Formats: sequence, structure tokens, C-alpha cells
Amino acid sequence: MAFAPLEDPFYYLANFRRVLAWLEQRYLDVLDTEELGFIQRFETLPQPSQALLVRMIMRKGEMFRASRLDYAEIGCPHEAAGPLLASGYLMDQAPLTLEQVGEVLLKPEIVTCFSAHITKSSLPKPQLLLALAEHQWPAQPFQAWCPTLADTLYCLTVQALCDRLRLLFFGNLHQGWTEFVLADLGVYRYESVQLAPESRGLTHRDDVAAGLALHACSEAMEAGLPCEDIHRQLLAVTTEKSWLQSRRQKLLFRLGYACERQQDLQQALVVYRSCEFAQARARIIRVLELCGEYAQALALAEQASLAPLNPAEAQQLPRMLPRLRRHLGLPAQPKRHAAKVARLDLTLVLCEQRLSVERRVAASLHSEDAPVHYVENTLFNALFGLLCWKAIFAPLPGAFFHPFQNGPADLHQPDFRQRRSALFDACLGELDDGRYKHTIRQTWQEKRGLQSPFVHWGMLDETLLELALGCIPAQHLKHCFDRVLEDVKANRTGMPDLIQFWPAEGRYLMIEVKGPGDRLQDNQLRWLEFCARHGLPVQVCYVEWAGQPA
Repeated sequence: MAFAPLEDPFYYLANFRRVLAWLEQRYLDVLDTEELGFIQRFETLPQPSQALLVRMIMRKGEMFRASRLDYAEIGCPHEAAGPLLASGYLMDQAPLTLEQVGEVLLKPEIVTCFSAHITKSSLPKPQLLLALAEHQWPAQPFQAWCPTLADTLYCLTVQALCDRLRLLFFGNLHQGWTEFVLADLGVYRYESVQLAPESRGLTHRDDVAAGLALHACSEAMEAGLPCEDIHRQLLAVTTEKSWLQSRRQKLLFRLGYACERQQDLQQALVVYRSCEFAQARARIIRVLELCGEYAQALALAEQASLAPLNPAEAQQLPRMLPRLRRHLGLPAQPKRHAAKVARLDLTLVLCEQRLSVERRVAASLHSEDAPVHYVENTLFNALFGLLCWKAIFAPLPGAFFHPFQNGPADLHQPDFRQRRSALFDACLGELDDGRYKHTIRQTWQEKRGLQSPFVHWGMLDETLLELALGCIPAQHLKHCFDRVLEDVKANRTGMPDLIQFWPAEGRYLMIEVKGPGDRLQDNQLRWLEFCARHGLPVQVCYVEWAGQPA
């Protein structure tokens, strides 16, 4: 799918037209009458009118003053708006509330238009509007509000319709029309995946309704609306699409956590119990404990400990169980000892350079024969992404459905690896026969700069790549890659901050850095235990500043 170059002043219009053509070609059976009618009528509008409408659609809000619609390629906004008014895509006589008028007027304009009702013009704009709101103002057109202003206010009537079209194209509403511009500028470059006609994110009107409803629930949470109302709306969302179901479960979990923050523990329990998100069971146990329901919490924790849902839950339960047993006066059980990890204590001198503690440690340990790189979560993820590029970007049904995806839509689904098992087996098999180095180098050369959920190109230069391939054993890489595939979302983070190489000896060391008062997080502890269990060299560096009390 080619997009118009930015030298074309109507580049944004060309991109919008291509989206409409894409939707008409691929989603004809999903489009409703209103959407299809818009797509067909849009092509009949004069070019300046098309361009003006697209400019408005791509801007924030739905109200636009003609004086601020100054686009050289469009010309007179009033002439361009004429056909849009006739088609009903714009309105210039819409009844507006005082609040709506206040959004589009500057403070001096408010003072001028409402001079007869303002006694203290020195007040800030929000306070002026609050004072004016004490009067009973009927909704009326812009000109009736501001008869002295030589301006016109256009109200966009098709924003909701265009949001639906955007949802169909992207499969979400967090991606916007700027994706096209960023791609045209080369800021973002995407892998070209063969998109079959049946590769669609949404295949029924119910999917569209579900996507819109989930977005509305997310916005309602951000606005702080009542949790009970949002929960009821989320329960009403139904869809057969697994990735939409996952989004719904994630929102339910977020809602439960919001209830906890608001100290509405009973509602939190109701929400968590309706949620299938992996971490929900641990939150139920915690909320039961906070409510003083220790027996229920202990029973659920003991049941969970027999079959933890994931490593995170397996890590949390040993902390919960002793506490719950103490609450009930039960005897303590033997503690499970964590694997021992090597420790390095380092004292550094404070300096004026504004470097993070991790980079200070890297500079302190670095030498020509044993270079240290700050990599955090990027190195092993990148090596995995480069080796398994073909598996990750395989054009499986439902994985890719538009040209602006940095990874497959099912990346965080439980069956992500299973659906590509033969492909991943082939990629990881190269670690057994030595071919992996050639594949990783070749992918690094051929795909450099393309968006990837695993490769952070700015953190991986050729020097670091060669050090890693020369010093990290293939078996260590395989252990790490298998762990990432166990749970992509959870296991892409928590890796040590630094890595040190000894090229002459062909060995390496991972280093987790902790500054004064900092402590290891749960995902970091899980990675450290994993490294200790599989013999991957790692240590934790605890930093103190010279001259400061310990």
C-alpha cells in the first residue's frame, strides 16, 4: 500500500482516500449503510471540500472557527465548506451551550461578547465562564452568542463515523491519522507483511460495536466515572475475537485496581471475580485479606498454590500464605529459599554529571578489555527478535490486518507460540547447529530500522551485536528465548541493566544495578532466579555514594 509523498500539498487527502478505498475493498460486508454512503459521497465532493473535511477530521475536537482554517492548498474555507454544509457533514447553525462557546473563544473575545454581564474582566478565563454560568443561557448558534465577531463556527458532524472507519482500519482507536505522516517521513518504517483479503481485524458489526464500547469504557475510567457503571458496561460487551476479549479482560483488571485505589473493596471483589486476567486471582486474595476475610483468602491461596497461573502468581503466593496463616493463628510452614545471586558492593563518588546510577556503574566497571554496555531489556529481546523475525511476522490469519503494525495482533495471546510452533522451532533450532549467528547478522542488516516489538534499534549497534554473538553461548540464548515465549508480555521486562563482555575469553556477565534505597522488583527477582537456575552469569551491584551515611 503506497502513500503519497509529502511534496504533494494534499498528501493527507491522498492517504485518507486510500483508507476509504482499502475499507471499501476489504470491509464491504462489514460497513453499515451510513459508512458506505459516506465513502461513496466523499468522492463526489470538490477537492477543496474533501481536503477541508479531512483537515478537520484529523484535528482535535469537533468545532472549528473559519478564521483558523487557513490552508494555502485549500483556499477560502467558506467556499470549501459550502458543499460540506449541503451534505450535512458540517453545521454552521448548531445550537451551542455556554461551555461550548467558551472552548472556542479567547478571553478578550469573551469580555467583548459578554461585556454587559461581566463585572470583573481581570478574572482568568475559567473564572469568567463560571461567573457567566450563573445566568440562565439558552443554547443558540455561534452568531447569536457573538454577533460582533466577524467569524463563522463550523461543527463537524461525522467525527463518530470517521472514528468507526479508523477502528475498522487499525483495529483500535489509539492509532490515528498521523501514522501515515510519520510513515511518509520515514520516522516509522514497518515490515511489509502479505495481507490476504481475509486478513481483517474486525469481521462483523458486533466486533465494531465491541471495539467502540471498550474504548468508551477506557475513556470513562480515565475520566473517573463510577466503577459500578463501567463494570456493567464491560460485562455487556460480547465478542468472538480473542484479541478483543483480551482487551476486555485487561480493562476489567484495570477497573478492579481502580476500585482498590478508591477504597471500594467490595466492588473490587465483584470486578475481579468477573475477570479472567491472569493477575486477578492474586488481587482477590489480597482484597479478601484487606477486608479481614482471612479464611476465604487462605483457602483461595492454598488452592492457587497447587497450580499457579503464571510465574508472577507463583512468586506472590509464598508471601501471602505465611501472612494469612499468622492472621488465623496457624503455625508457620517451612520457607522456600530463593536461589543465591552473586553480589557486588560498589562505592562511587557523587559528581555533577547527570548520569543515571546504571551508567555511572557502567563507566566505573568498563575497561578496554572488558567493555560494559547499558542494555536493560533490549539486548536479549533484540537477539530473539532478529533470530525469530520470520516467525514473528508470519502472515497468519488475524495477526496482521493493516500496514502500520509493529507486530502481530496476537502477540500477547496465550497461543502466540503455539500458532507458530513449527516456525519458532525452526528458528530456535539454529541455536543448536550454529546457523543463528548468520541469521541474526543478516536480519540486522536487512531489517534495520523497521518497527519491531522486540528490537530497539537505537540500543543495538554492530559492536554490541558482535560482542553478544561472540561471548554469549547459544544455550544461554535458547534458555532466555524460551522464557520470553512462555509469556511475552511478562518476560520481556525485568532483565539486568548492564552486560560486561570479555571478548578474549568469550564470556560475559549480566549486572543488575541498585542505587541507595532501591530494591529488586518482582520481575527482576524472577529473572535473577531464572539465571541462577540455568547457570547464566549474573550479579546484583549495590551502590553507595561516598561521603553519605549508609
